Amino acid sequence: MTERLTLQVADVRAEARDVVLLELRAASGAALPPFEPGAHLEVELPNGLVRHYSLCSDWREREHYLVGVGRALNGRGGSQYIHQHVRRGMSLKTSAPRNHFALDARARGFVFVAGGIGITPIHAMVQWCEAKRQPWRLVYAARSRQRAAFYETLRELPDRVQFHFDDENAGLLDVGAALAGVEPGEQIYCCGPAPLVKAVREATAHLPEGTVKFEFFTAPADARPQARQEAGPAAAPVGAADGAFRIELRRSGKCLDVPAGQSILEVLERHGHEVPFSCREGLCRTCETPIVEGACDHRDYVLSSDERAAGKSLMVCVSRSLQPLLVLDL
Repeated sequence: MTERLTLQVADVRAEARDVVLLELRAASGAALPPFEPGAHLEVELPNGLVRHYSLCSDWREREHYLVGVGRALNGRGGSQYIHQHVRRGMSLKTSAPRNHFALDARARGFVFVAGGIGITPIHAMVQWCEAKRQPWRLVYAARSRQRAAFYETLRELPDRVQFHFDDENAGLLDVGAALAGVEPGEQIYCCGPAPLVKAVREATAHLPEGTVKFEFFTAPADARPQARQEAGPAAAPVGAADGAFRIELRRSGKCLDVPAGQSILEVLERHGHEVPFSCREGLCRTCETPIVEGACDHRDYVLSSDERAAGKSLMVCVSRSLQPLLVLDL
């Protein structure tokens, strides 16, 4: 069971237009669990929503966590609730830090690409690189200068940070030009909206596998085929596992049918099996379930190529079986 925390909102302050920064502390003043850059918290909001927010603070600061939340006008309601209702003194239940976007300390250098509120995990990575004296550069795109979180801090590093503001440049960032000159051994980390992620994928398609890592806001409709391709030669063609199949729950001894058009998670819920979940999009790893037997069509966005090839677990909210029977450790 993942460790759960009850944290007090020590401060809420504006960081940029439509961006607030939450400072979270233990009510007792005790040190918080450690984290590494790229980590996030699963936050239970008082209205029942569960959302994931990246930690943007220095990993050495154990007295608090900082998370930046951008207001998404057409989102699923979590950011709107935080902007309108979360105030200093409130308590929030969260997970301990989780990390599916970790830095590879073996890299020769780092190229960061952030779009809008995607700067939050990248900001933590920049602080790590500065402390470790690791080579890095940042390409940061936002709709306007006023919407760029941490702008005042990052502008102090002009030799390392390239800003692009759509309103000042009459258009979107030229990702290909921004990523020209990536050297062998450098790692690229990208976090931002779907159009930016797509552009980075296209601009880096020629680079060796594992060079680029992404963190998604939401599951982009056109990214799932690419995600399967990145799983390696054993990955199934798109649509191969869209039909019905059966799951066996090894511990309970039950067999359940998963029809086309329904997820494993939905079938488990319908039969009274409680599996922890949050995003239902394969983004958060909350519903990860061990595989006992069978081959899986991974449709998530969190497993690495090596984890996909190993076939030891799947996200039951989105992934399916490549065979008539899939045996799960449930």
